[in-house]
Amino acid sequence: MASEPESKRDSEPSVVLEATDLEKTYDSWVPFSPSVDVLDGASLSIHEGELLGIVGGNGSGKSTLMQILVGVLDTDAGAVDRRGTIGWCPQETLLYDRLTVRETIRLFGRGYGLDRERSRARLESLADRLGFEEYLDTRIDRLSGGNRQKVNLSVALLHEPDVLLLDEPYAGFDWKTYLAFWELAETLAAEGTAIAIISHFVENPDRFDAIYELRDGRLHRGESEELELVGSESEGGP
Repeated sequence: MASEPESKRDSEPSVVLEATDLEKTYDSWVPFSPSVDVLDGASLSIHEGELLGIVGGNGSGKSTLMQILVGVLDTDAGAVDRRGTIGWCPQETLLYDRLTVRETIRLFGRGYGLDRERSRARLESLADRLGFEEYLDTRIDRLSGGNRQKVNLSVALLHEPDVLLLDEPYAGFDWKTYLAFWELAETLAAEGTAIAIISHFVENPDRFDAIYELRDGRLHRGESEELELVGSESEGGP
């Protein structure tokens, strides 16, 4: 489980992102076929320094939930309250193939409002941490899948956000990078960054402060079949 500094244990961590009773329905592309209710009252609170896991079956709505939390997809009902800066690592990399890694970081750094020197320093730190220093002048379309994902993750981390929302962030990582990712995640959580990781399954539940299953359009907290429903009908929050 992610460790926390002593100062954070003395008081209740503040909520940095809160989703309440989210609903999302997709219309079928097939004529006369029923629409699909993906989210049906899903609720979630993420506190500073918290490391959460969100699991669910294929088609359960995990990526839809993540896109709504980030703000790139509208919800049909419910609300999301974001109280800090957001870093997003989508499952599909949103990178420009013809740019080099260095140019990519410079571009996103400018978008985040970072000056060139700060972008360069962040790139050097992340490249060293995740192990892609030798590819800084390589075009994105010439990287392996694992190295593309390292750059994708680095873009999310570049501006040192308050909340990290990660959708299958270590897909394609080798074992060494996987371990480096978790070392970095635990360090960030200890420093106060809130992190939510979506994955098909959790291999090491002890790494997380809490795990939620997205099932039947709602989030359930726990690891057993008797998972606690999180939403308007539950007595307590996450």
